[in-house]
This record gives sequence, C-alpha cells and structure tokens, in this order.
Amino acid sequence: MQHRVDEEITFRKLETLIAFMETGNLARAAERLDVSPVSVHRALHSLESGVRCALFRHEGRNLHPTEAAHALADVAREVLHSMAEGVRATREIAGYSADRIRIGSLYSLTIRTVPTVLIGMKMRKPELETELVLGSNAELLQKLRNGSIDAALMAQPEGETDLVSEPLFEDEIHFAAPVGSRHAKHACIDLSACADEKFVSLKEGFATYNGFVEAFRIAGFTPNVVMQTGDIFSLMNLVSGGIGCTLLPGRVVRDVFSQTVQLIPLQPKYLMRQTLGLSFLRTRERDPNLLALLAVCRTSKAEMS
Repeated sequence: MQHRVDEEITFRKLETLIAFMETGNLARAAERLDVSPVSVHRALHSLESGVRCALFRHEGRNLHPTEAAHALADVAREVLHSMAEGVRATREIAGYSADRIRIGSLYSLTIRTVPTVLIGMKMRKPELETELVLGSNAELLQKLRNGSIDAALMAQPEGETDLVSEPLFEDEIHFAAPVGSRHAKHACIDLSACADEKFVSLKEGFATYNGFVEAFRIAGFTPNVVMQTGDIFSLMNLVSGGIGCTLLPGRVVRDVFSQTVQLIPLQPKYLMRQTLGLSFLRTRERDPNLLALLAVCRTSKAEMS
C-alpha cells in the first residue's frame, strides 16, 4: 500500500525547515526567505503536525531541533534537489529555456527574414544552439502544437487563441509569369480573363495556396493547374521555365527570381496581403529563449520585409 504524505508537508515548508536548521533561529531564517518570523514559526509548527511527532524543544522563546528534525531536514534536502532536477529536466524536454531552440519557417522566409533572425539570436544568446525546420503553414502550426518546434516564422494564423503572434511585415500577392510573357504588357491582371491559361501552384497547407484558391473563387472559375509543388522555390522554377503562371507573394521573386519571373499586380478586387510574423504557444510565453527571439524580431522588423 502506497503511503500518502500529509497535506501539511509542502516543499515551501521543507525549505523553511532547512533555512531554520542552517541559520539557527527564526529571525535569520525569516530574513533568508524574505518572510516574517511568525510565518517561519507557523510553518515549522505545521510540519510537526504533518509528521505527527515533535521536531523541536521549546526553551523559553527559542526552538531547538531534535534528532527527528535533523533527519527530516536531510530528507528534505534530497527531495528538494530531486524535484529541482526533475523540473529542470521537464523544462528541457519541453524546450523551455533549453540550450537550443527549434525555429520553424516558411521556405519563402529563408532569403532575408531567417538570416536576420539567426544573426540576431547569435548576438543576443551566443551559447544557444539554433535548429531550423522548414515547412508549410499547416505543417508548422502542427509542429508548434505537438512540441516539435518552439516557434515559427509563418503567415499569421487567425483566431488561434492558444498562440502568441507578433506581426513582422505584410506582403502583397501578385500574378507571376515568365519574363516576356504575353501578360507583360498589362499594368494589372484581371484573373477572369485568364481562364485559358495554364497554372502551377503550391500544395494545400501553404498560406499562398489558400490565397490562390480564394482569388480564383472571386474570378469565377477553376484554374487549369498542371502541376503542384511542395516549396515556393520549386514553384518559381516552374514559372520561369514556362510550365505555367501562378500567384506569388512579392518577397521571394524580388530577391531571387527577378531576372526570370515577372510580378504583375492583380486588379483591386483580387487584392490580397499576407501578414508574416512570429508565433509560439501561449503556454510558453515566459520562456527566456522565446522572449529573446521575440525581442530580436521586434528590433529587426525593418530588415525582414
């Protein structure tokens, strides 16, 4: 049969016992614990009730520990040390203030945003090891919730009350075609006039895919998608190779594919913007590593867009 520890015996009271045993009187123990001597006296008396035996001899206003008190103090030190180690190990497994941080990111943010964040984290916490995990918005959201990553640089999820999200910048969705295509002469694109065009797209789960679907819903037809891919760089290669047109956020093409892929604004009725930012679980909002990451993102916003 498992023995139950009396509810009067708590970690705080065991800490009080150790402080009293090491300092020798109520006043000094109270000073160490930043409480009143009366609180120390009550805690010690409560421990006696919990263990159901005398721990001290009263000589006037002074308390003198018995052998039983010394025995309990020895056990208390072991228990508190084991519990502190257990909490530390638990936090490390959960990623809380560990010696590494796992940051998820969209592929499209690896050109400018991710390097800015990694450099900022290295300057702020040089001892911290950083692991980068790439994926779609849906994949990153799932990884956040199952603990596979600690934070994610992604399109801001809406209505997710279990997340803390810090917006970093906005990006507009454009029509993307090979440089020199028949669409180059247009100042803006009316998607409803593109029913005979071939398109390529990202797979479901990417924030850009959701915008793609919504734009063609507004245009009133289902696009002829000849190929789908799982990352935005492959998608742009398909566009530059003439396989099909697509809809893309401006950030990647401007930085990498401006010589082969042309971005053309959409007509105002198709206008869409993505808000990109940092997200992590609200239960982790006091994690020192995540607070450092949040600080880096806030101070580096101008460099990320």
